[in-house]
Amino acid sequence: MLVLVAPGQGAQTPGFLTPWLELPGAADRVAAWSDAIGLDLAHYGTKADADEIRDTAVAQPLLVAAGLLSAAALGDDLAPGVVAGHSVGEFTAAAFAGVLDDTAALRLVRTRGLAMAEAAAITATGMSALLGGDPEVTVPHLEKLGLTAANVNGAGQIVAAGTLEQLAALEADKPEGVRRVVALKVAGAFHTHHMAPAVTKLEEAAALLSPAAPTTRYVSNKDGQVVMDGAEVVSRLVGQVANPVRWDLCMETFHDLGATALIEVCPGGTLTGIAKRALPGVSTIALKTPDDLDAARTLVAEHAAV
Repeated sequence: MLVLVAPGQGAQTPGFLTPWLELPGAADRVAAWSDAIGLDLAHYGTKADADEIRDTAVAQPLLVAAGLLSAAALGDDLAPGVVAGHSVGEFTAAAFAGVLDDTAALRLVRTRGLAMAEAAAITATGMSALLGGDPEVTVPHLEKLGLTAANVNGAGQIVAAGTLEQLAALEADKPEGVRRVVALKVAGAFHTHHMAPAVTKLEEAAALLSPAAPTTRYVSNKDGQVVMDGAEVVSRLVGQVANPVRWDLCMETFHDLGATALIEVCPGGTLTGIAKRALPGVSTIALKTPDDLDAARTLVAEHAAV
């Protein structure tokens, strides 16, 4: 069974969209999306520097657009048995599942990015990845420092979120077994109580939508459960802004459902790296450039009907 996943914020790098815009019809599609959300996606995906695309209001719709574009490039035979996304990647996955059309997903994520950027500006906050360690030891240690385990990614990786002072204290006082603490390229403490103001704005935007029932099994970050009701998917997209991402539970569900292959859409790499450690025996492909499409299509042909 093929799993199609979309990465979250921090996966973007300067110019990463450039080769994808050279594919037939891609530039026109991105131009139409840009007009729909009032953001020049082509500019930010090709010419903007790292600081510009670190902006939450830019990064989030840019990542969703890249994911949609790269998945479309795989062709009409793409038929995953399961879809999921990490954090903002859940919006990409909601479009994959048919809950929202591409434009609706981009409009909603544009609202999310702007609202989360506003919430992040209230207090100086951030996120750091902890490599190694035991979650049973790490999570209580984070709570002692006033931090939140905002992403529990599995394979020995937890992302802590909180104020910059709290993250500095973490650097000086690592949990037992943690090898490194790496600051992430994000602008705030996402998936924590610091994002509560963004939830309200996202609720207002979501109320105007008419979500459809998923046509593919959608696995939620909230608890790793399969959700097959469109309104429930959107409700979870809204609430997830201020709640931890349980990617470890998502991967447990992939395993339980019989995953044999996993493709991570552009800008791929992070989730396939985790999957290689947490899902041994599952074939993986990360879409980084169009050069990866042929290998991904081979994986689709071998696993999509399983």
